[in-house]
Amino acid sequence: MNYLLVFIGGGLGSLLRFGIGKIGLLKLLNFPLASFISNIAACLLFGLFFLLLQKYPKNEWMSPLLLVGICGGFSTFSTFSYENVALMQQGQFGLLVLNVILSVAVGFFGVYLFISKV
Repeated sequence: MNYLLVFIGGGLGSLLRFGIGKIGLLKLLNFPLASFISNIAACLLFGLFFLLLQKYPKNEWMSPLLLVGICGGFSTFSTFSYENVALMQQGQFGLLVLNVILSVAVGFFGVYLFISKV
């Protein structure tokens, strides 16, 4: 059953990621904004879902669906890495550093924001 929940959640998360890329947030001054927004939103959702699962632990089926499936499908580390390599190849070292630092720092804070409430 968990495999099915991860499969469904992963599909939903991937659709969310795809949708963000399609609503016109592709790049802002060559900054990979769509991936940034997807990753930060996935971190915020992960923290929120984690907090809810701590408060309502009887719903064990929700963890594979929400944390592994939706958040895993919504976040995009491979695209994040690819876009950073592209920034490096284009000589956009300032944007590369900005993207890495902002993504890690804001993503960390997004998860911490909710998990610190546990």
